[in-house]
Amino acid sequence: MTTGPHLTPTAEDRRIARWSGAAIALSIAEAAIPLPIPGVKPGVANIVVLWVGWRHGWQAAAWVSLLRVFAASIALGQLFAPGFFLALAGAIASLAALAVALGLPRHLFGPVTASLLMAWAHIWGQLILARLWLVPHDGIWWLLPVFLSTATLFGLANGLVAAYLLAHSPATSEPVASA
Repeated sequence: MTTGPHLTPTAEDRRIARWSGAAIALSIAEAAIPLPIPGVKPGVANIVVLWVGWRHGWQAAAWVSLLRVFAASIALGQLFAPGFFLALAGAIASLAALAVALGLPRHLFGPVTASLLMAWAHIWGQLILARLWLVPHDGIWWLLPVFLSTATLFGLANGLVAAYLLAHSPATSEPVASA
């Protein structure tokens, strides 16, 4: 009896799955936190994306980020809702910023710089999509100071956490797999 095609996951597939799981769990946990300002979240899952990008490269970080957006949206019942598209736009813009940050000289620019660039890009990506699709009015730009300020605060905090984790984990560090 034939069983059809069989896919064998690689070590890289397993690594991306583990880190994606961590990012998804953080996104779902973060969704349970009450927000003082609608649309403002700390983005703690981006710590995982930044860590993976720094350790394993942009492509692995892109997989983790995009899998997180899709899976968390499914888990939260928001797939293809406006929030999903805003999260996707922010993730794509953030990944573009990560690509730039990973190309900067590491002796001058570190994970905190990358995190700030990613946070700012995320906000810009979301606001541009919101302006083009959801709020076709220039009044949306009045929100920019609030969103960029919070992006700076959370980008700095997430960057500091990522820098700490990068400095205190072996270069080949893997998450602990449960039995």
